[in-house]
Formats: sequence, C-alpha cells, structure tokens
Amino acid sequence: MAQNLGRTVGRVLVGLALAGWAGATAAEPTRASHQVAGLEAPAEILVDQWGVSHIYAASVRDAFFLQGYNVARDRLWQIDLWRKRGLGLLAKDFGPDFAAQDRAARLFLYRGDMAAEWAAYGPQAKGYAEAFTAGINAYVGETRAGARPLPEEFTITGTTPDLWRPDEVVRIRSHGLTRNAAAEVERALITCAAGLEANALNRRLEPAHQLSIPEGLDPCAIPAGVLADYRLATKGVEFTAGQVVAQAEDIPADAIGSNNWTVAPSRTATGRPILANDPHRAHGVPSLRYIVHMEAPGFSAIGAGEPALPGVSIGHNGTIAFGLTIFPADQEDLYVYETDPENPNRYRYGDGWATMEVVTETVEVEGQAPRTVELKFTRHGPVVFADPEQRRAYAVRSVWSDPGTSAYFGSSDYMTAQNWDEFSGAMSRFGTPSENQVYADTAGNIGWIAAGRVPVRRGWDGLMPVPGDGRYEWAGYMAASDLPSRYNPETGWLASANQFNLPADYPAERQISFEWSNPARMARISQVLEADRDLTLAEAMALQTDPTNVTAAALIPLLRDIPAAAPDLAAAIALLQDWDGRTEADSAAAALYEVWLFKHLGRATVRAAAPAAVQALIGQGDQPAISDYLTAAAPAERAPILAASLTAALNEVHEKLGPDPSSWTWGDLHHARFEHALAPRLSTDAAERLAVGPAPMAGTMLSPLAATWRPSDYRVVSGASFRMVLDVGAWDNSVAINTPGQSGDPASPHYRDLFPLWVKGEYVPLLYSRPAIEAATETVLTLTPAS
Repeated sequence: MAQNLGRTVGRVLVGLALAGWAGATAAEPTRASHQVAGLEAPAEILVDQWGVSHIYAASVRDAFFLQGYNVARDRLWQIDLWRKRGLGLLAKDFGPDFAAQDRAARLFLYRGDMAAEWAAYGPQAKGYAEAFTAGINAYVGETRAGARPLPEEFTITGTTPDLWRPDEVVRIRSHGLTRNAAAEVERALITCAAGLEANALNRRLEPAHQLSIPEGLDPCAIPAGVLADYRLATKGVEFTAGQVVAQAEDIPADAIGSNNWTVAPSRTATGRPILANDPHRAHGVPSLRYIVHMEAPGFSAIGAGEPALPGVSIGHNGTIAFGLTIFPADQEDLYVYETDPENPNRYRYGDGWATMEVVTETVEVEGQAPRTVELKFTRHGPVVFADPEQRRAYAVRSVWSDPGTSAYFGSSDYMTAQNWDEFSGAMSRFGTPSENQVYADTAGNIGWIAAGRVPVRRGWDGLMPVPGDGRYEWAGYMAASDLPSRYNPETGWLASANQFNLPADYPAERQISFEWSNPARMARISQVLEADRDLTLAEAMALQTDPTNVTAAALIPLLRDIPAAAPDLAAAIALLQDWDGRTEADSAAAALYEVWLFKHLGRATVRAAAPAAVQALIGQGDQPAISDYLTAAAPAERAPILAASLTAALNEVHEKLGPDPSSWTWGDLHHARFEHALAPRLSTDAAERLAVGPAPMAGTMLSPLAATWRPSDYRVVSGASFRMVLDVGAWDNSVAINTPGQSGDPASPHYRDLFPLWVKGEYVPLLYSRPAIEAATETVLTLTPAS
C-alpha cells in the first residue's frame, strides 16, 4: 500500500463495522401502504437502514414518477426552494428582500426553443422530466389534501410548496457551474490599477500564456460591481444577509471541484475495476446530493444526483459505472458595449447599432404590490450592468443560452449506456457543466472522457472582458472528438481532480482553458495509484479520505532559509519539518501549517511582491502562483516573507490554542457544522435543533479529503458531502456516504444520522441486489394507483 495510508485504512474498516457492513440483518421492517394518484401500476420503495430508497416499479415511467414522489417525501423544502430560487419566485413567498434576486435569476433562464432543448438530451429525457415532476406534484397534492405532513420549514415561513411543470427542470440554468467571467473582471481591475504584470500572483495560467489586453478594451471601463446581478442569480438563498453556512466569498474557486478515479482489473486485488468519486461543493443541510436506486423492466440505476433532477449523474446501472469532476473549460465571457446616447437600449455592433431585446415581467412580492421589471438581452446574453452616463452596458455570454445546457441533465442520456461506445456517444452530446467523466464496466474496461460545450475563440483567449461590437465572437463549439479522452490505458488507472490534464501533445490552438484547479489533490492521488498495484476497496476508501497536503513537501524545506530564528519560531519550524503533511484532526503541525498557508503566507507574499495598488484585489493570491514565486526567489528574498508569515501564523495559533504546541490539534480549530438556511429566522434553541455538528475534522482544501475551511472561524464550508467507491461487478461490496443524512426533513431519523460517520471518513453500504437490500430494509412502502 502507498505510503502512510495505514491509519486511514484502519479507520475505514472500523467505520464499516459501525455501519453494520458485515451483512447484519435489519430489524423487521416497518410496513405501510397507500394509493398514489398518477401511479400507473403497483410498486414498492424499500428504504434501507441508512435512508437510501430503493424503488421497484413496473415501468420506466413509474420509476421516474416515484423518484419524484420519493424525493418530495424526503427533500420537499429543499427542492421547492431550489425551484423558486431558479425561476425567480422567492419574493412571492419571502418578501421584498428577494425581489432583486428574482429579477437576476430570470436573466439566466433558458428562453430558447423547447423542442430543441428536449432533443439535446436524448429521446427519453422529456419523458423522464414529465414523470419526475408528476411524482413531485402527486406528493405535493397529498400535502395539500392533508394526507402527508409538510416539513416544518413551510410552517416556519408560512409558505406552501408549488406544483412543477416539466420544462422548469431544464429551464433553470443558474445552479450550474460555468466559468470564467469573475476571473475576467479580476484581471481587468488589476490591469487597470497596475498593469498586466500585476496579475502574476492572482492566478497561475496553464499552459504558460502571455496575458494581453484585447484590442478595443479599456480595462478601466470595467466596474468592480459589474457582476452583481450575475452573483445574485447564481447564489443560494440567504434569509438574512451574511448569516449562512457558506457564503460565496468564503469558498475559493479551487474548492468547487471533485476527485475521481477508475482502476483496471490488472491493478486491483479483486481482479475487478474499482471506480471512486467524491464531488466537492458548498456544504449545507440537507446536502446538495441525494442517493437513490431505481429499478424497472429494462432500466436500472443507483447513485447520486441533485435532488431536483431526474435520474442519477454519479453511480452505476449494473453494467457500467460513472463518476464526474469539473473539467474547467472556459464557458463564459463578459462583453462590453458602447451604447447609443439617444437610446441606451441600442449598442454598437459592426458599423451600426443593434437593439437589445427588452422583456417585461412581473415579480410578485409577499405583502406588497407586484413589481414590474425589465430584462434586457443582447445577441450575446443577458445585460447584467448598465451605465448610461458612461454610455456602456455589459452582458454575460454563457453556454447556458443554448439548447442542451441544463446542468447535469445530460445524465439522462449517459446513465443507460451499456458500453464505452454508447457512453462516449452520450457524452459527446453533453453540455454543462464541462466534466471529466471516468468509466468502468463489468467486462473490465476503464476510460476517461472530457465533455461539455467548449466555445471556439479564434484570435483571442477569453481571459479578459472583450468589446461586444462583433470583433470577438464565438465560432461555434469544439467538436467532441477534439476533446481529450483515454480508454484502457497501459497505466491501468485514470484519475482527475480538476487539475490541468491536457495531454502533452494536445494542439495549442485548441484553447479549452488557462485556469485549472490547484494540482495538489491530483498529486497525492497519483502518488498512491502509481505505487499501489493491487488496490483494495478499503485502500480506495482510504485514498478518498486521505488528509495529505502535498504542498507541505515543497514549502516546508524553504523554511531553512530563515536565519537565526527566535526560539519560538525555531521550535515551530522544527515541528513542521518533522511532519508528514497529513492534516489529521489530532495533528499539531497541521494546525500551524494550515493557518500559515491559507491565512498568512499568501498575503505576506503579495505584500512583498505585488504593487500596492492591487494588493487588496489579489488578497491571498493563488496558492500555486505563490509557491512558484517563492520557489524561484533567492533565499535572501524569500526569507523575510517566510519569517514574517510564519510568525503571524504562530501568534494566531498561540492565541487560539495556547502556547504549548504539545496541546494543539488541527481538529480543535477545523470543525464541521451545518446550519439550516433558516437559522437567522429562528430562536437560538430552534436553530440549534436544526443544526448538525460541530465535530472536529481532518483534511483541507488541498488534500484528497477535501475540507475547505473559512478563515473567520475555521469551519468547513465545502468538500465532499457525497462519496462513492464502487466494486464494479460485485456491486453489493460498494460503499457510499452522504452527509448529514439522506432526508432533509428535520423530523426524520435520517436527517443527521450519517454525519458522525462522514466526519470521521467512514462509509455505509451502497447495496444493489434485491436480497442484500431486503436484509437491510428499514421501511417498506407498498404503493398502488389511486382509483
């Protein structure tokens, strides 16, 4: 086994025992039966002891109907809020504070041809959405009739759940992940303040690339708040400003990512492929993802997806397994327009003026009169900011405006594939978010494919805003065949962690992106998979929950450049030099290193190396860029930076944990706690009752065990709420975890039951065969059509 995973393997095996992994039979299940309006034939839902629902239906249509019905049973408040946020309907329920967010969300709804939209996802997609929303509506109907209780959040807010239309599932785009409009604005602001060279510490570009100002762009014409509407449209729901578990400013761009890998039979202990995936997003209660198992004649799928979407995007179908990470293609641009002084709804295009499309809509507001809002669109996309006095307007172009780009809904095409050809064919049609998909099948094949809509930019790089006068148009999208992929490689394994992963011989003219995530997670995954030639399932779990931060191996040796350090500082350096880089919850060195790396080292480097005018804009800087700078600097140049920053970190840890390093632990700082979004509206006792945690936690943003923390209080704000490790072909050996629990209903026993396992890096079974499921069943729901 690769270095230093023994402790984690032991922890995983203990966790499996705690979870009842040894095949222990559950107590006699609770049984219930009732009629459901809209169901076409009798069906069953078996809920296992970990809260995972296994749906057995007589038809594919009924399977998706019951998926919708069942997710409403477990997550009604969450999916109802998701829909209202995405459609711009929050103010109707929650008042005038949400009117601006409603308007912003409507700017990014899909407004194109629905026939083309449905066709883009394959022939079954529309039927899936129709059945899924019918199931949600059936459950909502039962709550309206008093047959089922509403989750208490509706009582707290005095609201009721809405009915759904099928098209709403795909018209909402703003929950997806596209990029890089915010980075474009950052570059423009920095360039305006101090020139192009001042961007060096802000973001490292890969492959190496010379930044330039697009012809016709004045970087100083980009206002700092130009993306305010964009940020409103894409953020979550905050019931009191600033009082949420994870705000956007708390989560670095690198924290929104994932890990996955697929290992060939020749490199596993069982002779079967192993596929693992842990997607990283902002944490909350309930979690972003929901595990479900669906069975019907001719259809099978188990895994996780976003609860408001039909099907699963991460999992298996009994023949193939699949798991995703973000492939950071550049899918956005900010356009700057000169507007007509006589008519601000006209903008310069080519040799003349083009007219914006103006859409008038009504935003209903709880307790107030409805508001009329104007939404403006150029040929490139929604207008997110206008400055008539300066005769400028700004629009975001995103792949979202094209058919087939509803986030993750492309899984409706690939989740039924039965082999690599069918899978790669479905991925060739995939839209957003751009993904690294890993693959394995029961025949022993493995693969990786990069997929998604990647704009073709001819003669410009997409790294800064551009004039919207026609000089900077997308020339369509890259052909799927031009995106990289690999099938059954000689190495015997494939992995991704959002890192720069274009092949060495990839044509330079295919500009997919220049912005990729920190390579630290991938470096550790590669260390282990390269060394381990007989990977076991437990070792795969240990790697997925490995807290090693490999940046320590490169940065800590630089501390020897600090001359004649004071005794406290010398002791701190010695503590770090004796450390193995594992951010275990009981590690003293991890506490010091993490505080140094993420709160002090970057800022000190920026103060020393960046112009004063941009230091506030750059902040902590980009960790790989900071490391590159320090590694290349002369020892005499970097020593003062290292000494000052480590001293500041030492003082902070002293303040928080006391003067004695032998009493420090990373877990005394770094903790997981999930607060309900409604907490600001609740009494302290009620908020505590709905909260989950706190608990000390290992890991960091840069370890495979992704656990990004916010500087204000070291609370974990993003990472893998869901993890999955699949034994391909021996499916009942597979494991998963979803925190804090499967249910979003505070009254459910599955609201928080998985949190104690998750926070320690442990798992529960992901059962697939009917006998194994029946042995672990907690509740049997027998459902029949309503007469």
